[in-house]
Amino acid sequence: MSGFVSWMKKVLTIQGIVRMVADALLINLALVTSLIVRFLWLIADDQPDAAPYRVILLYYERIYLNNAWLFTLLSLLIFAASGFYTYGRFYRGRYKVLIVFQAVSMAYVLFGFLTYLAQSDWLGNLKEVLNFPRGALILSWALSVLLLVGARVWSTIWKRITRTEIEATPRRKIENVLVIGGAGYIGSALLPHLLKAGYRVRLLDLLIYGTEPIREWLDHPNLEIMQEDFRKVEKVVQAMQNMDAVIHLGGLVGDPACALNEQLTIEINLMATRMIAEVAKGSGVGPFIFASTCSVYGASEEKLDERSELRPVSLYARTKIASERVLLKMADDRFTPIILRFGTIYGISGRPRFDLVVNLLAAKAVIDQEITIFGGNQWRPFVHVEDAARAILLALEAPRELVRNQIFNVGSNEQNYTINQVGEMIQRLVPTARIVHSQESTDRRNYWVSFNKIRDVLGFQPQWTLEQGILQVIEAIRSGKIDDYRNPLYSNVAFLKHEGLMRLLHPEEDHWLSEVLSQEKLQAPLEASS
Repeated sequence: MSGFVSWMKKVLTIQGIVRMVADALLINLALVTSLIVRFLWLIADDQPDAAPYRVILLYYERIYLNNAWLFTLLSLLIFAASGFYTYGRFYRGRYKVLIVFQAVSMAYVLFGFLTYLAQSDWLGNLKEVLNFPRGALILSWALSVLLLVGARVWSTIWKRITRTEIEATPRRKIENVLVIGGAGYIGSALLPHLLKAGYRVRLLDLLIYGTEPIREWLDHPNLEIMQEDFRKVEKVVQAMQNMDAVIHLGGLVGDPACALNEQLTIEINLMATRMIAEVAKGSGVGPFIFASTCSVYGASEEKLDERSELRPVSLYARTKIASERVLLKMADDRFTPIILRFGTIYGISGRPRFDLVVNLLAAKAVIDQEITIFGGNQWRPFVHVEDAARAILLALEAPRELVRNQIFNVGSNEQNYTINQVGEMIQRLVPTARIVHSQESTDRRNYWVSFNKIRDVLGFQPQWTLEQGILQVIEAIRSGKIDDYRNPLYSNVAFLKHEGLMRLLHPEEDHWLSEVLSQEKLQAPLEASS
């Protein structure tokens, strides 16, 4: 029952209802046209014993009124079941035509069968109701196929025409980008992409993990670093000056880290996000890219996309959902929120993390010779940190009309794996390690996610596979690049427990970076790293 309700919610969106109304009109146009053609054929045939034309016309009118409502309802149900108003919108070319042809044909065959049963007394007293002429029904089928396929072909052509016009329309060029949380796990991977693309970047970060994650880029002429707390509105206003776009990666990340202090999590992840967005909107910023998470889907046995029901099982996910809604409500003709829901990230960046399942299991396999799996049957969608950074750049540079107020899952369908599958893959790459299973899992998340939208709309294709990412982690450990994966610096929750939490609660007392920040390059501006 809950699955049916979830499916109905996907179908009965505003866009879905509009498409259903359009399809209903096209179906009825086909029915009316077929009856008119049959009427005209009778006139042309001019049979001497034919009833007066007015009587025939009234007869056909009654046929239409008796049959149209049932056939329309039947067709829309079959169309919805065929995915016309959900995933089927993403089908392309001849496959979409085939799906439309099959669904329309199924509707007419079923209706024709009901008409046959009515005439043979199987359906009681419905003989006078379900009596649509067979010749007109066949013509109506052909017209319906042509109209429904034609409407979708025209919609695709029109989108291409308007997309070309949009891309050709002059718009304010994005040159200056504010990255909030730019020295964190994703930010340290994103920063070189932005600088290599020629953007002038202002990085606003509290730098609680130091400057090591971005050390290679500290002297870059297009990089300005502000070491400040992004909860301070005056610092955010200062950082927002002359910015064309904002990429908000800042916040407390991960269920365990957010559970340490609920009030602090809400303050950083939700309240600060609202304030930053308000300052950005007031400063005339256009694109506002917000890092969300696929954790918003919580636990589900269904295949999920951006329209699926959200079932958060953690404070972290709830703050992300609330932030998404705040941002989308603030959108206008200029201010353009873009929500990126990242899958479970893996791989090495400037600020390595080993509180992520792939990285942690790979490290344990090499160092401890054990791959400890809690549960194991739960699904996760995975994406490499470099691909996550590329997705942000892609969203930043996409035509505005393609990404305006849109939500995109970031990852690939091919990288949906169970935790057991991840463990088995790691063991193949580290044969000396053994898998240890534990049923004591407190993580209730379980989700298989579709990434069709970001693939079809933005052309996003990951460059990393999960196996390549595991090998990267293994090499980083064996080469000594990672000295000790247990170091609190590599874990959000461990670092916060160790010392980071006090720095966030009392940032005004934090002078631990005073020597590093004495450089002229590092001025005073913000953020809690992601």
